Amino acid sequence: MSADFVHLHVHSHYSLLDGLIKPGPLLEQCAEYGMEACAITDHGNLFGLLEFYTTAKKMNIKPILGCEVYVSPTDRFDKSAKTPRDACNRLLLLCENETGYHNLCKLSTTAHLEGWHYKPRVDAETLEEYKDGLIAASACLNGRIPSLLLANQPEAAEKALDQYIGIFGRDNFCIEIMNHGMPEEEKVNPMLWDLAQKHGLAAIATNDAHYLNRDDAEAHEVLLCIQTKKNLDDPD
Repeated sequence: MSADFVHLHVHSHYSLLDGLIKPGPLLEQCAEYGMEACAITDHGNLFGLLEFYTTAKKMNIKPILGCEVYVSPTDRFDKSAKTPRDACNRLLLLCENETGYHNLCKLSTTAHLEGWHYKPRVDAETLEEYKDGLIAASACLNGRIPSLLLANQPEAAEKALDQYIGIFGRDNFCIEIMNHGMPEEEKVNPMLWDLAQKHGLAAIATNDAHYLNRDDAEAHEVLLCIQTKKNLDDPD
């Protein structure tokens, strides 16, 4: 992998029952590949930021602090959704500076204290209040915009994009393009690219990284089975 590539969407083992990556080995591999920077963006929490930051600094790798937050489709006080999927979608947030870090901390605290419903959730109001110093991106297939495109709702996806641009500004909202060989990504990526071009947004290539090496795939499957209470032979 090119040393010029920077991973901006990474889930460590602090993405509980979802990620396998430990900050130390992650940064060691970055150093091995000559990568000068790397992000950490755990699901809904900031538990790993301090360990990641201090380790990266010791290794002269630029730490990019972030989080893949859960966003309520209505507001953070609405607890009417009957399933986790209906209760929230996802949004990637990266700290641009110290102000962004402090605002990310405030968002995380608010999500846990006020927005908890299956997951710790923020909403449009809190994103607007604590947007300064943050760069946002459209996230994985479970992001609001990709999920609406997959559901054949392009008008709703464009409306959601307009809302995010209104909050973060055109220069601070990016479209993520992922390719893990999934048919859903093959369907949605051209539409995401078209949206980025239409609205003059940066498109960033990301991997939804949850483990470091190919050999870790089976262990990650086991971890997901524990999370979802399913067996390895379950077709879903």
